[in-house]
Amino acid sequence: MEKSPNICKLITDKLVLLASLSAIALSIFQIWQGITADLSAPVFRPVHLSWVLILVFFTKPLITSKRLPYIYLFGRFMDLLCIGLIAWASYRIVSFDYDDISFLMDGLTTLDQLSGLIILALLLEATRRTVGFVMVLIAGIFLLYAIFGNLLPSDVASKGFSIEEIVRFHIFSTNGVYGAPLAIAAGVVFIFVLFGAFLQVTGAGKFFIDASFSIAGKYRGGPAKASVIASAALGSISGSAIANTVTTGALTIPMMKKLGYKPEQAAGIEAAASTGGQIMPPVMGAGAFVMAQFTGIPYSDILLVSIAPAILYFACTLLYVHLMACKLGLKGMEFTDKITEVLKNGWHFLVPLILITSLLLMSYSPILVGIAGCIAVLVAAMCRKHSRISISLFFEGMKEGALLALPISVACATAGIVVGVVGQTGIGLQFTQFLMALSGGYLWSVLGLIAIAAVILGMGLPVTAAYIVLSIMAVPSLTELGVGLLAAHMIVFWLSQTSNVTPPIALAAFAAAGIANTSPMKSAVQAFKLAQGFFIIPIMMAFSGLIWVQGENVNFAIAIVLTIGLIIAFAGTIEGRLATSLSLIARVILFASGFALLVPQLYLNGAALLAILVVAVTNYRLSKTEEIVSLAPSK
Repeated sequence: MEKSPNICKLITDKLVLLASLSAIALSIFQIWQGITADLSAPVFRPVHLSWVLILVFFTKPLITSKRLPYIYLFGRFMDLLCIGLIAWASYRIVSFDYDDISFLMDGLTTLDQLSGLIILALLLEATRRTVGFVMVLIAGIFLLYAIFGNLLPSDVASKGFSIEEIVRFHIFSTNGVYGAPLAIAAGVVFIFVLFGAFLQVTGAGKFFIDASFSIAGKYRGGPAKASVIASAALGSISGSAIANTVTTGALTIPMMKKLGYKPEQAAGIEAAASTGGQIMPPVMGAGAFVMAQFTGIPYSDILLVSIAPAILYFACTLLYVHLMACKLGLKGMEFTDKITEVLKNGWHFLVPLILITSLLLMSYSPILVGIAGCIAVLVAAMCRKHSRISISLFFEGMKEGALLALPISVACATAGIVVGVVGQTGIGLQFTQFLMALSGGYLWSVLGLIAIAAVILGMGLPVTAAYIVLSIMAVPSLTELGVGLLAAHMIVFWLSQTSNVTPPIALAAFAAAGIANTSPMKSAVQAFKLAQGFFIIPIMMAFSGLIWVQGENVNFAIAIVLTIGLIIAFAGTIEGRLATSLSLIARVILFASGFALLVPQLYLNGAALLAILVVAVTNYRLSKTEEIVSLAPSK
């Protein structure tokens, strides 16, 4: 009986080693393809996905428990069988002769159909293991619609496609599984995830956290403000709000609790800040690269228009954090390292970020920019003795980069099924008509429905996948109501982030709650409150000129002022204080003024801003009076 556990351990160790070598090889392959671009899309994308799927079946066992050794070994055998099927099916797809158009007339052969079905089935299984069952369910519903759509009522019916047509469109073309979402994940996103992994292994991530504490730690509620700043710096390059929460939260959450924040508040602050990293230039997670592909707008333009909204979001979060610290009567940290000392030890880590930002703004290829960033961070680390890394750490970064990219590639490939079905059946137009009818043609109603859909989709989909699905279905509705194409995509992109902080399922908040050892739901409520910018700013994108357009500088400046006023109004209303406690009348005035800012009438906006200013100034003077009274000697 003792041999069985030993056999399990031996097999597990061998598979872990094999998976590590495969992950490192995948990173090398991705860099090679990024530099040379030797492989065409019909070859590169299937090779990338097959490699990813094989790694998923290596690292995510069918049966994880080893209590019953023979059952565990059977599960591992099934995993290896799936790996063999993936290799065989991918070989047939890669070697398929697209120049021979006879398959368009005669259809695919039986073996080609079988290979396509194997990839579809095992992609969905890999999705279940890495992303969750909800995304499998969504993709399955869309596939069933494509097959049996002709049986539905005429308002939502489609032609109804055969299995051969489904496989041909989604596998033996670049429209479905191997479509635009996977192209972005396999190219740009993978390289930038690898860049983020190198930042972590070289110590650059710690430098950004230390710098944040040096800048904000001494102020009221210092660790919380440092968490927001660190998440802004690290979030966009981590590729995941949850990964960012775990990375920075392991340090910031205990310090916030020690300072006096309630555990759920500390978790909520970290979750809201980490989620905001996904909308912070220069990288902005994976979704912004998908947006560039969908809209045809250069990434440099998307980066430029994203700067102001991202700063406004973090300003909003910092305001809530400050008000929370004031209510709790918290102070700053007693000791922080001087920023000069932190910069002295780690200034060289700023060079890679400056480099990639400059190259992206100069419209260089994002893939080559990402590779340049990877090289730059390694060179920067090697230039200073205290930050040099060993060969083993270098390969650790290569491995971690590949493993972190697995759920992104799998999710994008599965999202490609949804995109493909929408294109194949034309349901997108029908959904737009349905959304317009349900909303009555009002922009307010459409935004509300999209926000609800984003939260629901986000309960089971990663942010990037939720954005892809939602943009395909909802952007046409916004553009039909007069919202610009880029603004419409930005609205959907921002609303897609909300699922990480919105109850009942808020994954970033739940991850932070685990670190804070507190209630996940209470943490999600706090995160939702702190992340109000995810709702306020998309509204302003729709109703004002917050998305910068060349030649519209005055409207853009007005939009920024209105957004700041709206943030202050809603923060004061929700928290019940600014410099000091607000009266009920003051909160009502702020609440009404906030809604008045959303009405596109300049005079009304001016009056609302004036009212907010009067309340803020009056409240500040009252706080000074209270301070004088409190300092006066008692009789």
